[in-house]
Amino acid sequence: MSLPLDPDLVLRGYASGIFPMADDRASDELFWVEPRTRAILQPSSFHLSRSLAKRLRSGRFTVTADRDFAAVLLGCADRPQTWINRPIEGAMLALHARAQAHSVEVWLDDALVGGVYGVVLGRAFFAESMFSRARDASKVALAFLMARLKAGHFTLCDCQFLTEHLASLGAVEIPRRTYVGLLGEALRSAGDPPRPDWGSLDGLLSSDKAPACSGAAGKLIVQLLGQTS
Repeated sequence: MSLPLDPDLVLRGYASGIFPMADDRASDELFWVEPRTRAILQPSSFHLSRSLAKRLRSGRFTVTADRDFAAVLLGCADRPQTWINRPIEGAMLALHARAQAHSVEVWLDDALVGGVYGVVLGRAFFAESMFSRARDASKVALAFLMARLKAGHFTLCDCQFLTEHLASLGAVEIPRRTYVGLLGEALRSAGDPPRPDWGSLDGLLSSDKAPACSGAAGKLIVQLLGQTS
């Protein structure tokens, strides 16, 4: 039987620059990882292409936050090879119940077709995993995530490992020492105004009368993320 993973231990790990992984879904064991280089994706450097901006403004997808964290988590784990085992799943669900883990969901009609989830600590967001079942769904999820982090005054988005997909959206790889410095600043400045707030984007959408399923919401996201290329 899998032993539970203490959510507080997970947070202490993130604060130290390490994170848990498992060999596969069926494994009861996990290990802690501290890569020599770390991938980060910041709102200020997010690559918003013209095609993605057009997709956002089209309103084709409905995008929500924390509507179905568990489904996003399982969507990320539903692949031939995954590092999300039962203990990690349990810890993430516990952190979400404490509002320390969040998700962005992308819907097409009533079907969940993409999403991303991660953990919040100070001004840092640790993006754990994402999945996509429709073209551009993961890109839309990341765009909404970047806008949410920008609106909420977060200063660091950790993506763990650099992939070709992340690099195409503006993610870069930095040395471990540089990452630790950015992480330390994100944790130290958490109490300074304006304080980090995951829900700030919801207030902007509400004040702009832009429901997540509308093109108006997409237009707001494009504005928040700046110039297209």
